[in-house]
Amino acid sequence: MTSLYDLTVPAFRRGFASLSTILTVGETFARDHGIAEADMLDIRLTADMTPLTAQVQRASDTAKGAMVRIGDIPNLAMADDEASFVALQQRIAATLAFLDTVPRAAIDGKEDAPVTLVTPGGSIDFTGKSYVLAFVLPNFYFHITTAYALLRMRGVPIGKMHYLGR
Repeated sequence: MTSLYDLTVPAFRRGFASLSTILTVGETFARDHGIAEADMLDIRLTADMTPLTAQVQRASDTAKGAMVRIGDIPNLAMADDEASFVALQQRIAATLAFLDTVPRAAIDGKEDAPVTLVTPGGSIDFTGKSYVLAFVLPNFYFHITTAYALLRMRGVPIGKMHYLGR
């Protein structure tokens, strides 16, 4: 059976590697096409949706939050104040460094442990396994996919292989 650690941490690392790549291509595209960095970072699919910066922040929060909730370890607080591609890359690096500190033993064996996610709409109860499979991974990939779609919408020359990390 695949462990919770193996379901999460390697997937987060791959996802952040892809996210870092598409952000690098997006930054280069903006610079080469005279698009202000602030304008590129504020792109949205629709007015009531969060911008590119928030997609990176939520992917980071999802990965960190999963480890904190499952492993009962202290969180790495981040201010959500990134205003440049460099700052977003630094957030990805900080999140990866945090993941490197998570002991496998804190995550593995917690498949049936209760996990409660507190949201503005109320609490949602999971087991460790259902939390990872029904919330964490879908939410993580949602934000990475949305970041990809936002950049693609602006004409950034990225493709499926960038997303897949190839």
